[in-house]
Formats: sequence, C-alpha cells, structure tokens
Amino acid sequence: MRKITRLKDYDYTTPGAYSVTICVNNREILFGEVVDGEMHLSQIGEMIQKCWKEIPEHYPGVELDAFIVMPDHFHGIIILTGSPTQSLFDVVHRFKSFTTAKYRAGVHTLGWPPFQGHFWQPNYFDRIIRDKIELHKTRNYIESNPSQWSADKEYPDNLP
Repeated sequence: MRKITRLKDYDYTTPGAYSVTICVNNREILFGEVVDGEMHLSQIGEMIQKCWKEIPEHYPGVELDAFIVMPDHFHGIIILTGSPTQSLFDVVHRFKSFTTAKYRAGVHTLGWPPFQGHFWQPNYFDRIIRDKIELHKTRNYIESNPSQWSADKEYPDNLP
C-alpha cells in the first residue's frame, strides 16, 4: 500500500504556491549530472525542463516559479491562481503523464534507455507554501540543490 503524503482535509485547488518534488522510479540517474555544483542536463533532462516550462501554455490558471532538474529528481514551485480551477494533483499528474509519453518516444527514436514499470515514482512530495518567507526559503533550497548534491544521502557516491 502506497503512503499518501497529501494533507487529509486540505483542498489542493486552493490558489497559492506549492513546492513539489518528483523522483524518477528507482532514482535512476537520467537527467544529467552535477559537475562542480552545477547541473548539466542530458537530452532527457532538457526534455523534462522544456515540458515543465510549457505547463502554463497548456494549463491556464497555473504559473511557475523556481525549479531545478536534478540527475534523478525534479523540484519546482507551482502557483495556482484559481482561474480556472486546477488542482495540484491534476497539474503534477499531467506533467508526469506527458513526460512519460515523451520519454517513451525517446526510447524508440533516440535510443534512450528503456524503463520497466513506471518512469516516475508513483507518488510525489508536496509542500504548501504559506507565506513570502517560506517562498523565499523554498526558492533558495531549489536554486542551491545542485551545490548540495554531493551531500545528498541518495547520491550514488554516498551510499554505504
């Protein structure tokens, strides 16, 4: 049984800012590499970044703030404006579905490594950003993520 990380009684269509983290299934390193504290995207990472930037073009009522594509995961801030009503789940689900389809196409046309099961982990992590101070801290966390990569417990060189 999957652990649900959403707040039980919170309405995720509520206008506001949300931080999301989405991980590749099995934390496979597909999106590029961190070199000297800077992220260098692979073709796959570039596709993920492009799809993220296009979200507002496809979904009125959704704006984006800071984001970063990391080697095996993604961090971003989604702002729901409330018009028209979108839920955080809808936006993340569509992003994951669209990028999965694009990745499958890349497997067939560009020789990207195939995956078994899901491309993304089934769930994602979110955090409701409640004020400007938290928004500022979240932006800083996202922007400094590459420089913290080598200290990440999930980083391949740090595994026991």
